[in-house]
Amino acid sequence: MKVRFLAGLAVLLTSPLAANEPVIFCNRPLTAQSVAENTWMVEGLKEELAISNCGHIGNQAFIATPSGVILIDSGSDPRFGEALKTLIAQHTSQPVRWVLNTHHHPDHFFGNAAFSEARPLTLASTRTLMARDRDALIDNVERLTGHSLKHSSIALPDVIEAGEITLGSYPLTLFALGGHSDGDLVIMDHATGVLFMGDIGFHQRTAATAHSPGLQQWLDELNKLRELNAKVAVPGHGPSAPPETIIDQTTHYLEWLDQHLSDVASEGLGANHALAVEIPDTFSTLALSEYEFTRSVMQLYPRYEARLLWGAPP
Repeated sequence: MKVRFLAGLAVLLTSPLAANEPVIFCNRPLTAQSVAENTWMVEGLKEELAISNCGHIGNQAFIATPSGVILIDSGSDPRFGEALKTLIAQHTSQPVRWVLNTHHHPDHFFGNAAFSEARPLTLASTRTLMARDRDALIDNVERLTGHSLKHSSIALPDVIEAGEITLGSYPLTLFALGGHSDGDLVIMDHATGVLFMGDIGFHQRTAATAHSPGLQQWLDELNKLRELNAKVAVPGHGPSAPPETIIDQTTHYLEWLDQHLSDVASEGLGANHALAVEIPDTFSTLALSEYEFTRSVMQLYPRYEARLLWGAPP
């Protein structure tokens, strides 16, 4: 499908249903930034889950199509999902028909409950992780944000396979990756050239690696995404940018982290030595650099020690 096909639908798809009054969530306005024709993103705060941000730390994106809106990720709370629904209605008269969840972390799928009229979809690997961790994730979100969640409202999405798909009449290409969480959906919209990276890409925020099955796998997947003819990328956290900008920033940090953990393990030193390093200026200026680096060491370093001692993969 060519971009000119979308241009002819612009007027139809962008007639708002709601008045353009500010949509407020957690005492701050939500805004949708246009990234392409009939395509917007809502940027979360570059913070960790907290009472002060009510859990809105991840990005969402939506595409207005002739058959309905395709929403990519829904936030960490059904109440946020309701605010997001109102915001979407300010940009298109089309209802949300599909919700694509990029992975199982709560800031990307707990808002699904607000879109009961839509069909939630994700990879089989992601759904398995959601089922395994859902209760623990709900407890963690409640503890960190102070918001009570009904366990029954956090339903699991249906399964969709990677490859070429059509939602209504709108074609997308889905990629089944796993470097960030072991079940990561990346979406390419060839009509507009937008690449929706989920948490395979971080921009101006330090990459979260705690659930990564291996940094080398993640790096390999980032390299493959370079081959796509994308014009703009929407990361899971941080602002949109040209794909190479986001891929380069995420890649350079993961390469440094992998090399650092490997070097410390090869010297036979413990996790405390891995933590006792000055983060290079290139990465220390990223949001949450100390926080995410500490988490990465505590979660990943035992694997590097195991690789050194027993030849286990990192």
